[in-house]
Amino acid sequence: MRVDLRKTLFILPNLFTLSSVLCGFYAILLLSDQPRTDETFYRAALLIIFALFFDGIDGRVARLTKTQSAIGVQLDSLADVISFGVAPAVLVYHWSLSELGTAGMLVGFVFVAAGAVRLARFNVVSTSDEGQPNHPGKYMQGLPIPAAAGILISIVVANTLTGKLPFTPIIISALVIMLSVFMVSSMPFRSFKDLRLNWRTVFLISGALGVTVWIALRVHPSMALVWLLAAYVIIGIVESLIALMNKARDGIAKAGQRPL
Repeated sequence: MRVDLRKTLFILPNLFTLSSVLCGFYAILLLSDQPRTDETFYRAALLIIFALFFDGIDGRVARLTKTQSAIGVQLDSLADVISFGVAPAVLVYHWSLSELGTAGMLVGFVFVAAGAVRLARFNVVSTSDEGQPNHPGKYMQGLPIPAAAGILISIVVANTLTGKLPFTPIIISALVIMLSVFMVSSMPFRSFKDLRLNWRTVFLISGALGVTVWIALRVHPSMALVWLLAAYVIIGIVESLIALMNKARDGIAKAGQRPL
């Protein structure tokens, strides 16, 4: 019996994707146990960080082995709903939002729902009419759900390692809702999959990394992750504002060229 190695390569990226699901699932199981301590929250957050690691590898493995497939795109999105939608929402709910009762539960659900909508839209955009995955572009529409989840879990990790941070349930609720709005928005965020360096890219990335190093040395290494992920969102907002200003300027210029 001959084994087609080419076909077996298609399993490899999906194994990394399922490893991400396992981490998210295990994090949810940890959070279902009583009592929930800071160690429980820290371990659950670390599991989601491992899920981020596996999620970052699966796509690269698929591109390196040229095993991109339609089922891979769908599976990756389904995995993201669990690992970066449900798991972080459950973590943040038990860590902070539960103090708000039903309102906290609804805020957590908004995050999961926004992530699901964002991933469904991503599947439509990233898949051709024939069902095959499209080549990844320079920008993605809406904040990627792994980045949104990363901001939330990095705050939990920083709180555990540095002590109590000034994040009340109200502030966390506002942050969760803001991230949810960014996910379902049409705001472009860099994918870093087709990165082309120019002066603006180098300036923004260098500035973000410079501040990250300063925070790691002067404040605490765990806070560096919070800032680095927040900087990603800030860069997206800044680039969106620049694009809007350029569009408005072009519109004014065209209007000025029209004959009276």
